[in-house]
Amino acid sequence: MKNVVACIARDRNQAERIVDKLKAENFPGSEISVVFSSSSEMRDFAVNKDTKAPEGAVAGVITGGAIGGVLGWLAGIGSIAIPGVGPLIAAGPVMAALSGAAVGAGIGGIAGALIGMGFPEYVAKDYESRVKSGNVLITVHTDNTDELERARRIFADQGAVEISTVDEQGNFVREREQVYTGPR
Repeated sequence: MKNVVACIARDRNQAERIVDKLKAENFPGSEISVVFSSSSEMRDFAVNKDTKAPEGAVAGVITGGAIGGVLGWLAGIGSIAIPGVGPLIAAGPVMAALSGAAVGAGIGGIAGALIGMGFPEYVAKDYESRVKSGNVLITVHTDNTDELERARRIFADQGAVEISTVDEQGNFVREREQVYTGPR
């Protein structure tokens, strides 16, 4: 089991800043997950805004095709419809878990994927609820405890909330230093 740090970004702009900072700090795209509802505002997050590509680019994101933009360098981007959660766009290790066994488990969807990574059920359900209401879940997966702490600091410095970590031994810590009063 890898170390995992997770957070909630309130909106697309904050999520972009966090992912850009992780990229600038040389975190590999294959170890970063981003999960959000597939609303039209959030679709822009995954599409390269500097191109004159036709509107079919958004459809390509939804079907898991090649993309640019903030998420273009993350691994495994695609869309998935989760019963009870709705349509999502996801990338990274969480996407792999969403499209695998977690969906068929007793607790499926985002919560099931996070529980499989070591997060307590109540935290996993809270993250899933926040994604359903329009927030963005971001996780970093690493074998290195120094990188875990560095990612946690990036999340905090960028104003993310509900920052939680699970280490290789299954130890869980949820920070409460910032109280989020936005939509749940």
